[in-house]
Amino acid sequence: MQTILVIVISYLFGSVPWALIIGKLFFHKDIRLEGSGNLGASNAGRVLGKPVAVIVTVLDALKAFFSMLLAHYLAPGTEIYAGLACCIGHCFPIFAQFKGGKAVATSYGFLLGIAALLTGEYLVQFVLPVVSFFAILYLTKMVSVSSIGSLLIAVIASFVLHFTKGIDISIPLALLVLWGFVTYRHKSNLERVKNGTESKIKWMG
Repeated sequence: MQTILVIVISYLFGSVPWALIIGKLFFHKDIRLEGSGNLGASNAGRVLGKPVAVIVTVLDALKAFFSMLLAHYLAPGTEIYAGLACCIGHCFPIFAQFKGGKAVATSYGFLLGIAALLTGEYLVQFVLPVVSFFAILYLTKMVSVSSIGSLLIAVIASFVLHFTKGIDISIPLALLVLWGFVTYRHKSNLERVKNGTESKIKWMG
């Protein structure tokens, strides 16, 4: 019963569409009608500006972290379920007609939750993926490629930790599932990358 409660609450946390809320409250804009129409930080930045992108990124990441933190105290052992449920809620939010973002920022909140609550491996499981994201972004100028690539590095790093330090196998397996989900959510981006039409950032390098 507690596991189900954790999953439901985490899904609802994930469903809070911060990009939509900030856009409507402070800019009187529905970002679903502009840019890519996505409710993630990238489109928020595209439509509302870079500072908003940073704010939305942090808030979306905290959704996953706080979901896992609540699970940690309410039903220890369900943190992974909470993180995944939050990511699903972000992509398919009940508060925004089930049309949300691509779970990149929430995935990083998930990684932070794993490091802080389950393994203590901040450097490998959180810092490394974040640094990898910006390194790949610097090289490719494509947020989609950076997101997918850095999360794949997180998956590989977690499997290495499993075989070298014995962290629970459920952690790298959950991250593998999440990486597959995030990659699927970026399928249109990957098609544009293949065709050479994916948009590139202009503020780095």
